[in-house]
Amino acid sequence: MSNVTPFPAPNGQQQGQVGFDRLELQRIMDLYGRMVAAGHWRDYTMDLGREAAIFSAFRRSAERPEYRIEKRPALRNRQGMWTLVGEAGHVLKRGQELQGILAPVERKLMRIVED
Repeated sequence: MSNVTPFPAPNGQQQGQVGFDRLELQRIMDLYGRMVAAGHWRDYTMDLGREAAIFSAFRRSAERPEYRIEKRPALRNRQGMWTLVGEAGHVLKRGQELQGILAPVERKLMRIVED
């Protein structure tokens, strides 16, 4: 009676969810904080699923996200597991490292601060 048997994963899929590690989340939240301080972003969401971890940044919470930062480990050996997606849903940048993916957003932040 005290034995607990977990349900098997359907079709041999891995169980669990994809997430951001501490350094990745620190880097993303640092950028988010600077964009909030500049008055450009006001809200964010995180979606941690089985296939991807997604961080979305919003100008206003009632709109579509201005940027989505996606981590998809299944694409690690192909296109790179990091993707920067724009407001219209277009892929702006893909790569192996988070720093390279955040570079276009950081350049935009520098233009905001200069104005």
